[in-house]
Amino acid sequence: MLLITEASSQALQGLRDLSTLEWYVIPFLAIVLYIYNVEATKAKKSGNWDPIFAGLTIFGMDFINETWNGIVFAATQHSAFWTTPGPTAFRVMVGWNIEIIFWFLIAGIIYYYMLPINKDEKILGLPNRWFMAILFAALCVVVECILNIAGILVWEYPWWNLSISGVWLIFLIGYFIFTAVANIVMSLETIRKKLTAVGLIYSVAIILNIIFGGILGWVY
Repeated sequence: MLLITEASSQALQGLRDLSTLEWYVIPFLAIVLYIYNVEATKAKKSGNWDPIFAGLTIFGMDFINETWNGIVFAATQHSAFWTTPGPTAFRVMVGWNIEIIFWFLIAGIIYYYMLPINKDEKILGLPNRWFMAILFAALCVVVECILNIAGILVWEYPWWNLSISGVWLIFLIGYFIFTAVANIVMSLETIRKKLTAVGLIYSVAIILNIIFGGILGWVY
Protein backbone atom coordinates (compact mmCIF):
# COMPACT_ATOMS: atom_id res chain seq x y z
CA MET A 1 0.00 0.00 0.00
CA LEU A 2 1.36 3.42 -0.96
CA LEU A 3 1.93 5.91 1.84
CA ILE A 4 0.36 9.34 1.84
CA THR A 5 2.63 11.90 0.18
CA GLU A 6 4.13 14.84 2.03
CA ALA A 7 2.26 17.25 -0.23
CA SER A 8 -1.03 15.52 0.58
CA SER A 9 -0.34 15.67 4.31
CA GLN A 10 0.36 19.39 4.05
CA ALA A 11 -2.76 19.96 1.94
CA LEU A 12 -4.93 18.24 4.54
CA GLN A 13 -3.81 20.75 7.15
CA GLY A 14 -6.40 23.49 7.43
CA LEU A 15 -8.70 21.83 4.91
CA ARG A 16 -11.96 23.83 4.84
CA ASP A 17 -10.80 25.71 7.94
CA LEU A 18 -12.26 29.23 8.03
CA SER A 19 -9.54 30.38 10.42
CA THR A 20 -7.13 30.52 7.45
CA LEU A 21 -9.11 33.28 5.73
CA GLU A 22 -7.19 36.41 4.76
CA TRP A 23 -8.48 39.93 4.11
CA TYR A 24 -7.40 39.90 0.46
CA VAL A 25 -10.25 37.48 -0.26
CA ILE A 26 -12.69 40.39 0.06
CA PRO A 27 -11.26 42.58 -2.74
CA PHE A 28 -10.77 39.49 -4.93
CA LEU A 29 -14.43 38.60 -4.43
CA ALA A 30 -15.43 42.20 -5.17
CA ILE A 31 -13.47 42.10 -8.44
CA VAL A 32 -15.18 38.88 -9.54
CA LEU A 33 -18.62 40.24 -8.65
CA TYR A 34 -17.86 43.50 -10.43
CA ILE A 35 -16.82 41.67 -13.61
CA TYR A 36 -19.98 39.57 -13.65
CA ASN A 37 -22.17 42.59 -12.91
CA VAL A 38 -20.59 44.55 -15.77
CA GLU A 39 -21.10 41.62 -18.14
CA ALA A 40 -24.71 41.17 -17.03
CA THR A 41 -25.40 44.89 -17.56
CA LYS A 42 -23.92 44.73 -21.06
CA ALA A 43 -25.85 41.53 -21.82
CA LYS A 44 -29.18 43.12 -20.88
CA LYS A 45 -28.60 45.72 -23.56
CA SER A 46 -27.02 43.55 -26.26
CA GLY A 47 -28.71 40.21 -25.58
CA ASN A 48 -25.28 38.53 -25.68
CA TRP A 49 -24.84 36.47 -22.53
CA ASP A 50 -21.97 34.41 -23.91
CA PRO A 51 -19.25 36.00 -21.71
CA ILE A 52 -21.15 34.88 -18.61
CA PHE A 53 -21.90 31.47 -20.07
CA ALA A 54 -18.22 31.03 -20.90
CA GLY A 55 -17.25 32.03 -17.37
CA LEU A 56 -19.76 29.72 -15.70
CA THR A 57 -18.93 26.84 -18.04
CA ILE A 58 -15.20 26.87 -17.44
CA PHE A 59 -15.66 27.24 -13.69
CA GLY A 60 -18.19 24.40 -13.69
CA MET A 61 -15.82 22.15 -15.60
CA ASP A 62 -13.09 22.92 -13.09
CA PHE A 63 -15.55 22.12 -10.28
CA ILE A 64 -15.98 18.65 -11.81
CA ASN A 65 -12.23 18.19 -12.25
CA GLU A 66 -11.41 19.23 -8.71
CA THR A 67 -14.09 16.89 -7.39
CA TRP A 68 -12.77 13.76 -9.09
CA ASN A 69 -9.24 14.79 -8.16
CA GLY A 70 -10.28 14.80 -4.49
CA ILE A 71 -11.97 11.43 -4.98
CA VAL A 72 -8.69 10.01 -6.34
CA PHE A 73 -6.93 11.00 -3.13
CA ALA A 74 -9.71 9.54 -0.99
CA ALA A 75 -9.63 6.27 -2.92
CA THR A 76 -5.83 5.89 -2.92
CA GLN A 77 -4.98 7.56 0.40
CA HIS A 78 -1.73 8.39 -1.40
CA SER A 79 -2.15 11.42 -3.62
CA ALA A 80 -4.52 13.22 -5.90
CA PHE A 81 -3.39 13.91 -9.47
CA TRP A 82 -2.54 17.47 -8.42
CA THR A 83 -2.11 18.89 -4.94
CA THR A 84 -1.78 22.48 -3.71
CA PRO A 85 -0.04 22.21 -0.34
CA GLY A 86 1.19 25.80 -0.05
CA PRO A 87 -0.24 28.75 1.87
CA THR A 88 -3.78 29.78 0.94
CA ALA A 89 -6.58 31.92 2.35
CA PHE A 90 -8.93 28.93 2.14
CA ARG A 91 -8.33 25.34 1.03
CA VAL A 92 -11.48 23.75 -0.35
CA MET A 93 -9.96 20.45 -1.49
CA VAL A 94 -6.43 19.06 -1.56
CA GLY A 95 -5.96 20.47 -5.05
CA TRP A 96 -8.36 23.42 -4.94
CA ASN A 97 -8.09 26.67 -3.05
CA ILE A 98 -9.88 30.02 -3.06
CA GLU A 99 -7.23 31.63 -5.24
CA ILE A 100 -7.74 28.98 -7.93
CA ILE A 101 -11.51 29.43 -7.63
CA PHE A 102 -11.25 33.16 -8.28
CA TRP A 103 -9.10 32.49 -11.34
CA PHE A 104 -11.49 29.98 -12.88
CA LEU A 105 -14.50 32.21 -12.21
CA ILE A 106 -13.06 34.79 -14.60
CA ALA A 107 -10.99 32.54 -16.89
CA GLY A 108 -13.95 31.86 -19.16
CA ILE A 109 -14.70 35.57 -19.54
CA ILE A 110 -11.07 36.20 -20.42
CA TYR A 111 -11.28 33.37 -22.95
CA TYR A 112 -14.42 34.83 -24.50
CA TYR A 113 -12.74 38.19 -25.12
CA MET A 114 -9.79 36.46 -26.77
CA LEU A 115 -12.10 35.12 -29.48
CA PRO A 116 -12.20 36.94 -32.84
CA ILE A 117 -15.47 38.76 -33.54
CA ASN A 118 -15.88 37.00 -36.88
CA LYS A 119 -16.76 33.40 -36.05
CA ASP A 120 -16.08 32.27 -39.63
CA GLU A 121 -12.51 33.54 -39.68
CA LYS A 122 -9.84 30.83 -39.75
CA ILE A 123 -6.44 30.88 -38.05
CA LEU A 124 -3.73 28.65 -39.52
CA GLY A 125 -6.45 26.76 -41.33
CA LEU A 126 -8.48 26.03 -38.19
CA PRO A 127 -11.85 27.52 -37.19
CA ASN A 128 -10.82 30.37 -34.91
CA ARG A 129 -12.90 29.12 -31.96
CA TRP A 130 -10.95 25.86 -31.90
CA PHE A 131 -7.62 27.51 -32.55
CA MET A 132 -8.21 29.82 -29.59
CA ALA A 133 -9.38 26.88 -27.46
CA ILE A 134 -6.03 25.19 -28.13
CA LEU A 135 -4.06 28.39 -27.56
CA PHE A 136 -5.78 29.32 -24.30
CA ALA A 137 -5.40 25.77 -22.96
CA ALA A 138 -1.72 25.74 -23.93
CA LEU A 139 -1.08 29.07 -22.17
CA CYS A 140 -2.75 27.73 -19.03
CA VAL A 141 -0.58 24.61 -19.13
CA VAL A 142 2.54 26.78 -19.34
CA VAL A 143 1.40 28.56 -16.16
CA GLU A 144 0.72 25.20 -14.48
CA CYS A 145 4.20 23.99 -15.37
CA ILE A 146 5.70 27.13 -13.82
CA LEU A 147 3.65 26.60 -10.67
CA ASN A 148 4.83 22.99 -10.53
CA ILE A 149 8.46 24.00 -10.93
CA ALA A 150 7.91 26.55 -8.14
CA GLY A 151 6.69 23.72 -5.90
CA ILE A 152 3.25 25.14 -5.12
CA LEU A 153 1.39 22.80 -7.49
CA VAL A 154 2.53 19.22 -6.91
CA TRP A 155 2.16 16.35 -9.39
CA GLU A 156 2.78 12.85 -8.06
CA TYR A 157 2.00 10.36 -10.82
CA PRO A 158 4.27 9.55 -13.80
CA TRP A 159 1.45 10.07 -16.30
CA TRP A 160 0.70 13.57 -14.93
CA ASN A 161 4.01 15.44 -14.83
CA LEU A 162 6.47 17.54 -16.84
CA SER A 163 7.14 14.78 -19.37
CA ILE A 164 5.79 15.21 -22.89
CA SER A 165 3.09 12.57 -22.35
CA GLY A 166 2.20 14.04 -18.97
CA VAL A 167 1.87 17.59 -20.28
CA TRP A 168 -0.37 16.39 -23.11
CA LEU A 169 -2.70 14.76 -20.59
CA ILE A 170 -2.77 17.93 -18.51
CA PHE A 171 -3.50 19.91 -21.66
CA LEU A 172 -6.38 17.66 -22.71
CA ILE A 173 -8.04 16.93 -19.38
CA GLY A 174 -6.94 19.96 -17.45
CA TYR A 175 -7.78 22.72 -19.91
CA PHE A 176 -8.69 21.91 -23.50
CA ILE A 177 -11.86 20.12 -22.45
CA PHE A 178 -12.83 23.30 -20.55
CA THR A 179 -12.51 25.59 -23.57
CA ALA A 180 -14.01 22.97 -25.88
CA VAL A 181 -17.13 22.68 -23.73
CA ALA A 182 -17.31 26.48 -23.46
CA ASN A 183 -17.26 26.65 -27.27
CA ILE A 184 -20.06 24.10 -27.49
CA VAL A 185 -22.20 25.91 -24.91
CA MET A 186 -21.73 29.27 -26.64
CA SER A 187 -22.64 27.71 -29.99
CA LEU A 188 -26.06 26.57 -28.78
CA GLU A 189 -28.89 28.43 -30.45
CA THR A 190 -31.00 29.60 -27.52
CA ILE A 191 -30.49 30.93 -24.00
CA ARG A 192 -32.59 28.06 -22.71
CA LYS A 193 -30.30 25.46 -24.27
CA LYS A 194 -27.24 27.23 -22.87
CA LEU A 195 -28.80 27.36 -19.40
CA THR A 196 -29.64 23.66 -19.64
CA ALA A 197 -26.07 22.79 -20.64
CA VAL A 198 -24.54 24.84 -17.83
CA GLY A 199 -27.07 23.40 -15.39
CA LEU A 200 -26.06 19.89 -16.44
CA ILE A 201 -22.38 20.65 -15.79
CA TYR A 202 -23.07 21.90 -12.28
CA SER A 203 -25.50 19.04 -11.62
CA VAL A 204 -22.73 16.53 -12.34
CA ALA A 205 -20.35 18.31 -9.94
CA ILE A 206 -22.98 18.64 -7.20
CA ILE A 207 -24.15 15.03 -7.50
CA LEU A 208 -20.55 13.77 -7.33
CA ASN A 209 -19.99 15.83 -4.18
CA ILE A 210 -23.21 14.60 -2.59
CA ILE A 211 -22.46 10.94 -3.32
CA PHE A 212 -18.72 10.84 -2.70
CA GLY A 213 -18.47 13.71 -0.25
CA GLY A 214 -21.68 13.89 1.71
CA ILE A 215 -22.45 10.15 1.80
CA LEU A 216 -19.10 8.39 1.49
CA GLY A 217 -16.88 11.19 2.80
CA TRP A 218 -14.60 10.67 -0.18
CA VAL A 219 -14.03 14.25 -1.35
CA TYR A 220 -10.87 15.90 -0.08
